[in-house]
Amino acid sequence: MSHTDSLHARAEAAGRPGADEAVSIYDRFTGLYDLMFRVNRYRHSVERYLRARPLHLPAGARVLDAGCGTGLLTLALLRVLDLPACITAVDLSAASLHTARRAAAREPARQRHAVHFARADALALPFPDGSFDLVVTSGVLEYLPLAEGMRELARVVAPGGYFFHLPVEPSPATRLLELMFRFKAHPPREVHANTARHFRVIERHRFPPLEPISWTKTAVLAQKL
Repeated sequence: MSHTDSLHARAEAAGRPGADEAVSIYDRFTGLYDLMFRVNRYRHSVERYLRARPLHLPAGARVLDAGCGTGLLTLALLRVLDLPACITAVDLSAASLHTARRAAAREPARQRHAVHFARADALALPFPDGSFDLVVTSGVLEYLPLAEGMRELARVVAPGGYFFHLPVEPSPATRLLELMFRFKAHPPREVHANTARHFRVIERHRFPPLEPISWTKTAVLAQKL
């Protein structure tokens, strides 16, 4: 069994006790969540950001989209990574995974990469330490105890590997989202402090005001020492 196949096998058996019985809020709102990202063009903002800051990843790089939802970051990675990569996308919501898998199958750039989807708990990722060259996440830490969630994500990043996340900025615009999706935006200082505890922060990016993603999110790019 190859290293990548071993990671996928672990993902299929993922979950801390009770996690399989948990029903993600996104199982009920998958359609609405996916429609939101189709309309607001968040993915295009992420693609532009990543294209402007190409990461030095080798061919066959191991990439994890932790809490992939309906595929926002997975689809962006398929488009912007020039060299073939092994992308693993995990989420607790089976409905979201189904939507993301279908979207990835329609993406022409999919043929260049190996992509695998599996259910997994972001607080108990079923991967050994240092399994990935790049870990990306969006809209996940807001559902987790920040310190625990960041520690678990950092655990699976290889030394020298990259961590990219899109924290939700507390604002009047996020209050409705917090009510709809039952999450809580963490204060920026806490997000920065917890990121810096595990990584060297390369950039904390604020999207241009006219981009819809700027209403709720910033981008943080960091590297594991």
